[in-house]
Amino acid sequence: MDDDAKVCFCFHVTRRKLLSYLRVEKPRVASELSQCGGAGTGCGWCVPFLQQLFRWHTSPQLDTLTSDEYARQRAEYLRTGKRGELESQSTPPTEPPHLTEANNDALHPD
Repeated sequence: MDDDAKVCFCFHVTRRKLLSYLRVEKPRVASELSQCGGAGTGCGWCVPFLQQLFRWHTSPQLDTLTSDEYARQRAEYLRTGKRGELESQSTPPTEPPHLTEANNDALHPD
């Protein structure tokens, strides 16, 4: 994925902005990425990707997903209403741990 590609389409937060936030602010938990332009607080599509960025923000494995493919998968996600479910192509070859209910609740409190 290109650094200038949007990760959070709702709030237009790019991968570059998130990586910069990770480098400068050094958040302790993935949910703190929501302080970067509101990422992850809209439709919820990008939450798993925010968690991946948090865990592997220095890993080149995130580059395996193209910006077009990311946008296509988000459109499909919104069309079907499948919140929290990703297509198998959306995860890098070494899949990160799945979201726990506690992590998801931390990003989307009621």
